[in-house]
Amino acid sequence: MDRRSALRTTGVLAGALASSSILSILQSCKKETRLTWKPEFFSEVEAKTISSIVDIMLPRTDTPGALDVKVDMFIDKVIARTYDDKGQENMQKEISDFNTECKSKFWDIFVHLNDAQKTKVLEAAEKNSGKINPGIWGKTVGEQEPIGFYRSLKSMAIWAYTTAEEIGEKVLSYDPIPGNFEGCVPVSEVGNRWSL
Repeated sequence: MDRRSALRTTGVLAGALASSSILSILQSCKKETRLTWKPEFFSEVEAKTISSIVDIMLPRTDTPGALDVKVDMFIDKVIARTYDDKGQENMQKEISDFNTECKSKFWDIFVHLNDAQKTKVLEAAEKNSGKINPGIWGKTVGEQEPIGFYRSLKSMAIWAYTTAEEIGEKVLSYDPIPGNFEGCVPVSEVGNRWSL
């Protein structure tokens, strides 16, 4: 799981998807701390499962990790405030199925596994989940195969991560007042992806 290549691939998509209501949810996560966070949607086990998964997907390195920018809190709020009843039930079932599979392989739920076991579970999930087809002007190219829990969670985590203010201003290139338009610049000279 190469975090940087995943960010490169989804940087443009993340900018296009950011709507004002979702950005307000992301802003509300900034005010909460880990000590006071009470999930709006997830149970305690579900919240710990999501937190553990996104921490492995986007760990802290020389840049902040998913938990540093509260990706797990954001995902909880998005599901609580934007998913309908059926979508919420489906998410809970998928988390339960994910933990059931962990129990069948390693005799315990995901959060209680050691790092090597967690890595094996996520590598298998990566291998077995459908790929997200590219899109043009909001339309998916080709017929989209079912992507499943892992891939949809990964997509949401990357989206939340790349739209976090700290990442937008300190990790990605950021220029709130762009300069002159230069339309014919080779991609190799552009450098880092731009957050704004």
